[in-house]
Amino acid sequence: MNLKSIPKAVVLVFLAAVACSNLFSQQTFSTTIYFDWSANLTNDGYVTGTDAARANNNKFQFRRAYFRYENKISDVLKFRLTFDADNTANITGVDFTKLSTKKDDKLRPYIKHLYLDYSGLLPNSNLKIGMIDTLTFKLAEDVWGYRSVAKTLVDGYKDVTGVDIRASSADLGGHLLGAISKAIRYGVMISSGEGYTHPEYNSFKELSGQLRIIPIAGLSFVGLYEYEKLDDANNAIMYKLDGYFEMVKGLVIGSEYFSYNNDKFMNADLSHYDSRGFSIFGSYKIVVDKFNVFARYDHYMPNSTKSSSNINVIIGGFDWTPVHKSWKIQPNIWYYAYADSTRKNDAYFNLTFFLSF
Repeated sequence: MNLKSIPKAVVLVFLAAVACSNLFSQQTFSTTIYFDWSANLTNDGYVTGTDAARANNNKFQFRRAYFRYENKISDVLKFRLTFDADNTANITGVDFTKLSTKKDDKLRPYIKHLYLDYSGLLPNSNLKIGMIDTLTFKLAEDVWGYRSVAKTLVDGYKDVTGVDIRASSADLGGHLLGAISKAIRYGVMISSGEGYTHPEYNSFKELSGQLRIIPIAGLSFVGLYEYEKLDDANNAIMYKLDGYFEMVKGLVIGSEYFSYNNDKFMNADLSHYDSRGFSIFGSYKIVVDKFNVFARYDHYMPNSTKSSSNINVIIGGFDWTPVHKSWKIQPNIWYYAYADSTRKNDAYFNLTFFLSF
């Protein structure tokens, strides 16, 4: 090889290395943001009629800001790191002279996902280890498709009812998702049970199992079972059944039902109660990639022994993409109806901006 050919050889080797690097190590960064302008449509409701709600009737807020890094290390191994941010009342200091605390309402980032995704363990499977999505409502959220507007039934249950059913969108642990055939898919998971916002406080774990049946293309049924040992004497069990219909072009219809049994849920008279709920939701693409409509009905039963605690929520709106799919405008209305006759109904309007790039 003469000297003149060396630079060409070096260039060829370098280009080959770059090509291999791009093939086997693909790194991507992405951002998703939910931003609202909100206003009360009622001024005498259970919530909207309070002085605090009236004073805050006309507000801007960032509900979520995600920053995600992904690395496809090889054909069977991936890595993900997701930062999330929302307005939380973090305690940043204590004034011992007044026995009070100081709060910080800044948008604070925290880790939502941090995991390895390995697809080489079993055929048609993915094993994730670390801080990962839970099985509880990931499928429902994907079918609903409007996390920018509202959490799914189980995800937002505590926000609406105040009852903690210990359901989190992410947790520390591992899960295996796979397909036995086109018609049968499964998922199993073991996790701390505390969710991504808390460390593990004890040696007990939460176990989850999921089975999805697809009898025909566009129609599926999903069953979920979760068991968590809370302490030496108490357990928590959740049953969940979903159904998804996607057989008509542009139309999506989904439903969820769950029942949560926690041994610690006791009334004042020491009688036991469960928490339940169901949701029906749908969307239709009027103009593909431009204009969609969506609607949802949720029924919350935070105490199965007290029907007066039930809450109904109706959500409706449309999804408009004015320029590019990275920017969507999603006006939506929420209507709360309470079984308790002493609570007057509430209605809210949100002008939601969805940004993804």
